[in-house]
Amino acid sequence: MPLRLTSAPVSGVKKRKPAVRKPQATSPFAAHARRKPNSAAASGVKRAAEEGLLDDNDPLPDIGVSHYISNAASVENVVQAIEYIRTKMFDELPARAGMNSTRIAEVLNLRRSLPPLASVAHVHMLIDSPTQVEREIVELVQAGRVRRLVVPGRGNDAAGLGDCLVLADEWEKLVRESSALDADVKEKFLDILGRIGTNSAISQSVFKPEEYRALMRAGFLVSSSSFTQGSLSLASLPKLPTTAISSASRSEPVRSSDSNRSVQTDAQSRAATLFLSLPNTGTYLRLLGAGRAHMLALLRRSSCSEAPMGLLKDRWDGAVETEKSFHLAKRARGEFAGILPGKTKKWKDLYGMQFGWVLEETVGAGLVEIFETGSVGPGVRCI
Repeated sequence: MPLRLTSAPVSGVKKRKPAVRKPQATSPFAAHARRKPNSAAASGVKRAAEEGLLDDNDPLPDIGVSHYISNAASVENVVQAIEYIRTKMFDELPARAGMNSTRIAEVLNLRRSLPPLASVAHVHMLIDSPTQVEREIVELVQAGRVRRLVVPGRGNDAAGLGDCLVLADEWEKLVRESSALDADVKEKFLDILGRIGTNSAISQSVFKPEEYRALMRAGFLVSSSSFTQGSLSLASLPKLPTTAISSASRSEPVRSSDSNRSVQTDAQSRAATLFLSLPNTGTYLRLLGAGRAHMLALLRRSSCSEAPMGLLKDRWDGAVETEKSFHLAKRARGEFAGILPGKTKKWKDLYGMQFGWVLEETVGAGLVEIFETGSVGPGVRCI
């Protein structure tokens, strides 16, 4: 009997026949080739998203001028606009600022030292009625409620920094609270300030040498020689009573050479001219100019020098952590949720200047414009 070399018949194992596949319906995407995403393209998109340039290559749709700022600001007159500008310049210090106590004190002291100024361009932006605003400014200045401070050499157009407004009560408060002036000098200066009307220049002969030097050290007067473009004629000087001038000149000895001098030259008249000012006005104007320049630099990062307002605000604030739920969750897990505010330019160089405040300032100065996009909210564009 032959020996069986395999146990297939015994075990019942049978070889299966291949199943016949039924014809399937052809997919409409069968002809498209399947490809893996390109790593170079993905990295380029990621890099563009990190730089804030994603979806920013094409111009935004423009459906008309936007009145977003004038509608959002609840001001009805010039006085309210000045108070609004003074209180909305800076953001509050965040709870996690990322700054030590020395830096926080420096930020707060600088904010406290700034003069209560408001640029005329900013006021015009808040109240969208140029004729009404200018008429109201003239009436307030003539009534003595508001004083117009003009800084020579800072530009005469809308983009200039030298045309500002300040409430008369705030000006008087600064003079009376100044620790660098004596009581008699304060009273004399306030008396002359009330008599010069709308003028912003005072003749040096009104004060004694020690008086105007004390006022210059305190920051309430500035010599015309401090400006590169200090051209002022005698006709523009305020006409004060002759008693004030004679009393000031009587304290100085009369020299024979002065009696022979009947006509004062133009150079001498400029040297004898003092301009009204406020303490730390230069610091305020430099900070304002830096804020405008930073806003324009952020807009120019876009290919068309325009960006949605939301994107522009994110660039202004920086990639900082917030109190939103997803940032709090990341922080609880120990993950990176953004940098601290003290590391951004907004707080390092601009001391926490508010985005909306700078945007209003640049729009009023004619440097940028706001338009409606119809899809992503208001857009901002360099002019």
